[in-house]
Parts: sequence; C-alpha cells; structure tokens
Amino acid sequence: MLDSLITAGGILLMAFLSCLLLPAPSLGLTVAQNIVTVFHLMDLNQLYTLLFCVWFLALGAIEFFVIRYVWRRWLSPSR
Repeated sequence: MLDSLITAGGILLMAFLSCLLLPAPSLGLTVAQNIVTVFHLMDLNQLYTLLFCVWFLALGAIEFFVIRYVWRRWLSPSR
C-alpha cells in the first residue's frame, strides 16, 4: 500500500515540476478582454487564475498518462 502512495506522490511531484518549467500560454490584451466579457469575469486576474489552473491540470493529466504508459509498457516488473 505504501508503495502505491509513493508512486502516486512521485508522479504528482514530477507534474508539479514540469508545470513550473513549461510556460503557460500568454493571451493578447484584446483577446483576454474579449474572454473576460464573454464569460462575465471580474477582471484579467481572474481569467489568468483560471487559465493557469486549467493549464496545470491539463499538463498533469498528460504527464500522468504518459508516465503510466511508459511504466506499463517497458518498466513494469510483471510483463
């Protein structure tokens, strides 16, 4: 049981590090203001907070599935 927690924690730590290393997409000012008005957000800070959260979750999910595939395909001891 502890082994699975350590594995999940390691994957999560690697996702944190990769998200910090990859820059989030930068929107232009006019595009950002249009998105704020379309979604009725308060200001640009709220938009970028949501954007960074979605970016982090997407990169973490992609990295999780890639690492899981590599582990099951080539590194798993029970092949």
